[in-house]
Amino acid sequence: MINRICISINNRCNLACRYCHFREKGKIESSDMNVFEILDNVKAYAMKKFKIGFVGNGEGFLDWELLKSYIKYIEDNPFISAYTITNGTIRLPDDDIRFLEDHHINVGFSIDGNKELHDYYRCNSFDSAVSNVEYYKSITGHYPTFNATVGKESLENADKIIAFFSKYGTRVTFSRMIGKYGITLKQYRDFLAYAEKYIPVRRGGKDCTMYGGQCGAGTNNYFFANGKVYYCGNCIDLPPLGSSSMTFWELEKINLQFDRNYCYKETL
Repeated sequence: MINRICISINNRCNLACRYCHFREKGKIESSDMNVFEILDNVKAYAMKKFKIGFVGNGEGFLDWELLKSYIKYIEDNPFISAYTITNGTIRLPDDDIRFLEDHHINVGFSIDGNKELHDYYRCNSFDSAVSNVEYYKSITGHYPTFNATVGKESLENADKIIAFFSKYGTRVTFSRMIGKYGITLKQYRDFLAYAEKYIPVRRGGKDCTMYGGQCGAGTNNYFFANGKVYYCGNCIDLPPLGSSSMTFWELEKINLQFDRNYCYKETL
């Protein structure tokens, strides 16, 4: 049974990060997509815990009112939970931060580690992102979780990255850099094993090898973007499975057989 998806609510971003594989693959498009239709399909299907990630090839806070409307739309279903990830450069008003907190939306801030490394990757956005992390804590009383991308330079600065995150005492999801600037799965897993000795590290379940778990392609890592549905965000340059209006019973019929300890895209 499918129990998680990601929805890219928009296809625009105010950064142009060095390693963004959506830009690299030319997949930041402007196609319309009926997100409420996707959410209706989730509501009809979800009879057990189901997680929606409002994340993808764009910065969700650029379209905050849309994101807020989607969160409100699912609040009547007790089985559905949600999270979102921001690049940290947009400061929401106090009431909107409280809205996220009141609706139990986990907010992950994308910060790659120490200032020098982060700014090298992410358009000199470190100061803005860290300032908004502190602001988020001043409203909620706790720090957000973090999402950090691991590339070659991260491997060379592992101790600096760990030192940066250790002062926050909150969970870090390290994701493997893929594409032109990517690292191998072994390099990434070795980094995770080292980092989790010192800080709280999220290791995913059957969702994605990029996040430390098993590959969920064709099971529970479907990615909705550009009016289409894909196996995952890493598979956007493969043919889509269909339109974003596909029901989850249709998606259940897909049966991929491969070693899920490895990324489906990289087994092709």
